[in-house]
Amino acid sequence: MLGTDHAPVRELLTRTLDHDHTTLVADWVRHQLEPPAAAHTEQDLRREAAELLEALRAALGTALPADRIVARDGAVRDALTSLSEHRARAGAEPSATAMAILSLKRMMLAAIERHTDDAGLRYQAALLVSELLDSAGVLTFTVYVTGREQIIRQQHNQMLELSTPVVRLWRHVLAVPLIGTLDSARTQVVMNSLLEAIQTHEARVAIIDITGVPTVDTAVAQHLLQTVSAVRLMGAECVISGIRPSIAQTITQLGIDLSHIVTRGSLADALATAMRLIGDNSHSGGVTG
Repeated sequence: MLGTDHAPVRELLTRTLDHDHTTLVADWVRHQLEPPAAAHTEQDLRREAAELLEALRAALGTALPADRIVARDGAVRDALTSLSEHRARAGAEPSATAMAILSLKRMMLAAIERHTDDAGLRYQAALLVSELLDSAGVLTFTVYVTGREQIIRQQHNQMLELSTPVVRLWRHVLAVPLIGTLDSARTQVVMNSLLEAIQTHEARVAIIDITGVPTVDTAVAQHLLQTVSAVRLMGAECVISGIRPSIAQTITQLGIDLSHIVTRGSLADALATAMRLIGDNSHSGGVTG
C-alpha cells in the first residue's frame, strides 16, 4: 500500500489543488458566508482562501515531509497565522475558525474523488489531506489563543495608562493621582509616564498623590521609593501627598523610612509645598489639566 507521503499521493493532491483552485476558493468562501459572517467580508475570505490553497499546493512540491509542512513551511504558516489573527481581532470564536478548516477538508476530499478512480490512491490522499488540515486547525487555534492573550495584555496596559494620568498642575509642577492598588506593573507604567512628562514639561516637582490608594504595605512603599528615586535622577523633586493618619500609622508600624521624602496630608498642601520648592508664588503659569 502506498504511504500518505508517497509521490503519487502528493502529485494527486497537487493536481487537485491546481486544477480546482478557483472552485475550492469559491465553495469555501460561500460556505463561510452561510449564515452571513458579519466579522468577515467576502473579499477577505477570498484572499485568505486563495493564499492558503496556493501555499499548500506549493509546499507539496517541496521536499518537506507532509507531517512537517504546517510546522515548517513559511508560506503555509503565514497564511494560517494571518487567517487566525484576523478572526481573533474580529472577535470570532476559535471554534468557528476550526470549523472553517474542517469544511475545507471536506471540500478537498470531494475534489480528490473527481481526479482519480483509484480507491487506494484516494484513500491515501484523504489521509494526507486530514493530516495537513488537522495540523492546520491546531495551529489556527494556537495562534488564536496567543492573539487573544496579546490583545488582552494590550487592553490591560491601556487601562493601566488611563488609570495613572500625569496632570500638569502648574508651571514646572506635575501630579500623578493614584487610585487603587499599586503593584509592580502599575509602578512601571507610573514611572515611565511620569519621567516622560518631566522631560516634556521640564518639571521641577512631581507630586504623587496616594489619597486613592486603600492601603500601603511594604511592597507599595518600595514601589513609591523606586519612583521617587527615578524622579530625582531626572533632576526633579518628589512630594508624596495623601498621607492619612491610618497610612502614617501603618508606615510607622512597618518600619518604613520615608524621612528623606517630602510628604503632605493633602494634594493642596503638596501643591503649596511645590510652589515654595520652585520659588514661584506668582500665577503666571496657570493651572492646566
